[in-house]
Amino acid sequence: MKKTLVFVLATVWASTAFAQHHESSSEHKEQANALVQVVREATARFRDVSVAQGEGYVLQFGCVSGSSEGAMGVHFVKGALVGDPAIDATRPEALVYEPMPDGRMRLVAAEYLVLADMWNAKHPSPPELMGQLFHLTDSPNRFGLPAFYALHVWAWRDNPQGTFANWNPNVSCDGYNPQGQ
Repeated sequence: MKKTLVFVLATVWASTAFAQHHESSSEHKEQANALVQVVREATARFRDVSVAQGEGYVLQFGCVSGSSEGAMGVHFVKGALVGDPAIDATRPEALVYEPMPDGRMRLVAAEYLVLADMWNAKHPSPPELMGQLFHLTDSPNRFGLPAFYALHVWAWRDNPQGTFANWNPNVSCDGYNPQGQ
């Protein structure tokens, strides 16, 4: 479990991968829209963070923000899903929330994670979910962790960098209060 938590920390801090932009074809747009719809339907109940916690999602660390890229937010992770190499759009390994000034948490994204070695042992190409390729953070990395793949889906908050980018300039950590969590 400790390795899982360290892996998750590395995932949210990973900034080595770039946003994917598949807006060039209508087929990719349709796939992206379909994925966002699936994620919204699967995670709607988690708009209330207490429901996520009741279903085993646990706050792993503080609010993740970048210097100029924006922020990711606060990650609630379901450890049992992180070690499973299966990718299921209805079961994200992490839920990402933006902390609000009044102490509420607003659901902004879902994140899908898989260890690269686990994936690569059984697949000849990187993971994808409904046409969206995962971002790779290679090893060695600044976290000292094995390589991993991750995909953010900004289903609940617009992201001008792209629906599947790691960072979102529309998300802020300004409302984060670690004592209140």
